[in-house]
Amino acid sequence: MAGETLVTVVGNLTADPELRHTASGMPVAGFTIASTPRVFNRERNEFVDGDPLFLRCSLWRQAGENATQSLTKGSRVIVTGRLRQRTFDDKEGQRRTTVEIDAEDVAVSLMYARATVTKTYRPGAPQSAPTASAGQALPQGSSPAGPHSF
Repeated sequence: MAGETLVTVVGNLTADPELRHTASGMPVAGFTIASTPRVFNRERNEFVDGDPLFLRCSLWRQAGENATQSLTKGSRVIVTGRLRQRTFDDKEGQRRTTVEIDAEDVAVSLMYARATVTKTYRPGAPQSAPTASAGQALPQGSSPAGPHSF
């Protein structure tokens, strides 16, 4: 939407994602990422960790369920979504403001890890044609575009 602040942040999960459900039953995963910049220290003549930025994230529906089943503390992730500012009263009655990400998508970073993808299907959604992983052949008579490709 126009006027929204869209962000992409790379960081590590500080804990396993937690799955909750709204009163209407909609699933939402909550997690925090720590994004730590590398900065050059002139005195030491080397790169060092800068101050980490901690951002709370919410990921809704099937994507949230997938995240809780796929991600663990320490996972390096790439989060895209809308930056939101939320104001609330804490336990002592003090007014607080926090900045969070309403995540649209989360991906595992392959910089320091390998991943195996297991596709999930929405109930009632058409399933795609068979695909092959790198180095695998499709079943005989199949093509990446489906059985009726030209």
